[in-house]
Amino acid sequence: MDEIETEVAVVGAGPTGLMLACELAAAGVGTLVLEKLPKRVEQLKGGGIQPRTAELLESRGLLEPLLRRAASREPVGGHFATLPVPLDCTPWRTRHPFPIAVPQGEIEEVLEERALAAGARVRRGAAVSGVESGDDGVVVTADRLRVRAHYLVACDGGHSTVRKLLGLPFPGRPGTHQAVLADIRLSAVSSLVPRQIGHMSALTRHAVGYWAMLVPLGGDRYGLTFGRAGQVDAGADADRDTPVTPEAIAAALQAVYGPETVLAAVENSSRFSDATRQLEQYRSGRVLFAGDAAHIHPPLGGQGLNLGIQDAFNLGWKLAATVQGRAPSGLLDSYHTERHPVGAQVLHHTSAQRVLADPNPSEDVAALRDILVDLLRLPDTNRHLAGLMSGLSLRYPLPGDHPLTGRRVPDPDLVTEAGPTRLSALFASGHAVVLDLAGAVPAGLPLPPRVDLVRATCPEDLGAAVLLIRPDGYVCWAADHSGGHGDAPGDALLAAINGGLAKLS
Repeated sequence: MDEIETEVAVVGAGPTGLMLACELAAAGVGTLVLEKLPKRVEQLKGGGIQPRTAELLESRGLLEPLLRRAASREPVGGHFATLPVPLDCTPWRTRHPFPIAVPQGEIEEVLEERALAAGARVRRGAAVSGVESGDDGVVVTADRLRVRAHYLVACDGGHSTVRKLLGLPFPGRPGTHQAVLADIRLSAVSSLVPRQIGHMSALTRHAVGYWAMLVPLGGDRYGLTFGRAGQVDAGADADRDTPVTPEAIAAALQAVYGPETVLAAVENSSRFSDATRQLEQYRSGRVLFAGDAAHIHPPLGGQGLNLGIQDAFNLGWKLAATVQGRAPSGLLDSYHTERHPVGAQVLHHTSAQRVLADPNPSEDVAALRDILVDLLRLPDTNRHLAGLMSGLSLRYPLPGDHPLTGRRVPDPDLVTEAGPTRLSALFASGHAVVLDLAGAVPAGLPLPPRVDLVRATCPEDLGAAVLLIRPDGYVCWAADHSGGHGDAPGDALLAAINGGLAKLS
C-alpha cells in the first residue's frame, strides 16, 4: 500500500472540494484531493452561479474563464419558488445581478486547473474506505493508498462516505418526491421547447401528470429535469441509484413537449430527491464538512452549488491559517459558527419553496402563490428575497458595532497609487486587505505579511474611511473619518488585527 503525507486531505472533487483546494494551495498549504470517480462527470447538475458566488469567484480571477463557458441566457433575475416575478439584485450594488449558467462539469474543470496550477494534487479513482481521526491528525485509506494529513475536509456529497465512516448522524427529513436530471440531445423539437435560458417560471411546464424543465445548452443539447406531478415516493432516497431509461426520458418529453419533440441521445442521467438534512456540527475533531456532505435540501432557487462554494471560501483561509500556526484560538471553530446558520437558512427557505413550487398545488397553496406573486412585485419584498437567494444580503455575526461589520463590500472602482482598479482585484492573492480611503492609516504602521494596505480614492461612498476586509470579502472592522469610536484609526486597526487577523493572515 502506498503512503502519502499532506497537510490537508480533501475528499471529493466537486465544486466545493476543488474550490477549497484552490484556496488552500494558493495559501501555500499542501493539499491532496481524493475523488472516487476515475474521471469527471460532464453533467449540467448545479450549473447556476448566483451573484454573490460570482463576486467571490471574480475576486480570485476565476469568473472570466467561467463566463467564456457560460450558456446563453436572457438577462433576467433569479426566482423564488418558480414564481413568475424576477428577483432584482440591482439594489444590492452588484456587478453581477443575474444568475450565470455554466455546466457543473465545466466549473469543475476550471477549478481543477487552478488548483493544480497552485500546487494541489488530485487523485482520481481513490474511493475512501477508512478514516482514523486522532488528536494530531487523520489517516485516510483510499483503495491502495494510505494518506496521513493534519486535517481532512469531507466534500463528498449528500451520501458522504466520510460522514458514514465516522458514524455521524445526518438529521432532517427524508425525501418524499424524486426527480430525474439528464443531459440529452434532441433530433426534433416542438414550438413548446425553449430556445434560450430565461426565467425559471418560463422554463417549467406541466402536462399529462408530469412536470419538466428544458434548459437549452446550444445546438441540439439540453438539460432536462422532470418528475411526476403529485407523486409521493416513500423510498425516494433509497432508489436513487436506479438507472433512468431512455424510454422514461422520451415519455416525459413527449408528454410535456409534444410528439414533435424527439429524443436523439442521453449523455448522462441521475436521480435526486427533496430530502432536507444538516449536520449538527461541521467539525468533528480533525475532520470538517462542507457542501452537500454537511447539508442537503430541495434543489430550488439554485442554492446548492453556491452554498458549497461559499463554505469553501469561508473555510479555506481559516484552515490555512490553522495548519500554518497563524490562527488565533477558536478561528477554525468559527467556520461552523458562521456557516451552519447560513445552511440552516437555506434549508428553511427551500422547504418553503418546496410547498409553493408543487406542480400539483392544492387550492390553498395556489391562493398562497397568488398572494406571494403580488408581494414580490413590491420593491421591499423583492429586495429582501433577492438578497436572500443571491447571497448578497449575508451578514456574519462578527464583533463590533460599525454598521458594515460582517457585511460584504460592493465592487467599486478605485484609484490607487498604481492606477485605476476595482476592489475585487485586491483579493486575487487571497490576502486580507486594509482599504484606506481617507489617508487615515499612519505611515509605517506594522502590518503582518498577509495583510495588504491599499490607499485609494473611491467615487462611491462605501460607508467608512478605513475598512479591514477578510480574505473572503467580509468586513471585520471599519472606522469613519473621526477614527471610529473614540480611537485613532491606527490604534483601533492594530487592535482589530491583533485580536485575530494578524495571526491568521
